[in-house]
Amino acid sequence: MSASDRIAEFVAAVRDTFADGTLLKLKLAGYHGAEAELKSVEARKVVIKAGERLSLVYRYKTRDITKNLALAEAEAFLSAGLANDYRSAKLETVAFDLSLERQKDDVRLKRRDVKGREAAPATHDRAKNRPLADTSSVWLKELGITGADGKVLSASQDKFRQINKMVEIFAPLIQQIGATEPVIMDMGAGKGYLDFALADYFKREGLKAKIVGVEMRPALVESGNVLAAKSGFASLSFASGMILDFDTSGADAIIALHACDTATDDAIFKGITSGASLIAVAPCCHKQIRRSMEQGQADERLDFLLRHGTFLEKQAEMVTDGLRALILEVHGYRTKVFEFISDAHTPKNNLIVAQKGQAMSREAALDRIASVKAMFGIEKHYLEGLMGL
Repeated sequence: MSASDRIAEFVAAVRDTFADGTLLKLKLAGYHGAEAELKSVEARKVVIKAGERLSLVYRYKTRDITKNLALAEAEAFLSAGLANDYRSAKLETVAFDLSLERQKDDVRLKRRDVKGREAAPATHDRAKNRPLADTSSVWLKELGITGADGKVLSASQDKFRQINKMVEIFAPLIQQIGATEPVIMDMGAGKGYLDFALADYFKREGLKAKIVGVEMRPALVESGNVLAAKSGFASLSFASGMILDFDTSGADAIIALHACDTATDDAIFKGITSGASLIAVAPCCHKQIRRSMEQGQADERLDFLLRHGTFLEKQAEMVTDGLRALILEVHGYRTKVFEFISDAHTPKNNLIVAQKGQAMSREAALDRIASVKAMFGIEKHYLEGLMGL
């Protein structure tokens, strides 16, 4: 039997068990395609308004993406993927497991019969595996996420998804720091949604961390501390102060969510100068670089983009955050910029994550910064000034 025949046999087994309702789980692993951060794909059968679908969850290093495919689309994806991009696959069904292993042109199939398994219901809205699975917490009610019955309010669904996604991202990053009790400082904490969520998660998981929410509005600081005590979060506190003036010495992680314009740079500056192992910011507003681009002289080849206001705004956002990443790399951080949640929930959905560890040489990063500024007619990035570059 040829390699293509074995792949076809595996795909046929997926098709048949999908059709008769006995498919439990499908996983593709050993990815070696063009997407650098993709690790694996997991799939199950769901029923949505459009009908029966194979729901594929693409597992990336920092996020998951779900795609619901009709059976014909799923078969085409599997046939191409198993021939080119994935080295292994495993199909789990009610009656058997079928494994596929590929080494170059050599494809092997192995089947193992099983007993006692029951078919899973093909529902799309089953309970999600979220970090904040228990919605009865006091802080969720007090912050307007849940009602008196402990259910998430309709108007707060997006906020609840955001904070769950943030915990999914931040919790493992903080654990990677390796400190026994890492100190996390949230610059411009506001009401402290993320701080309460992290405190809740760490407490439930038996993990230690000291979380400080830094906020300039005294009323929010006071109410945050009252709610932290009421929730039983001894590890969480709020402190009054401006980002640039606050003492961040001893911080293992500096985070800032939607700090407006250059306040994001203030948080990055405090993270770098305090020697934080982790700096993570979700920027909001990019006015400083946009003004600089409007006043400067960009490469004329960019005129077809920059002469349109909407394109200029989007370019300013990308250039601002790209330069922030490069400045972090100048100071010895590995950086990643990615969408942490769909823009259906918030248009400001980019997250810059920086971890200590050289990604490129200081000289190479400085050269890139200079070439980017010259290309877009930028005189100076605000963060450059803070860092004395």
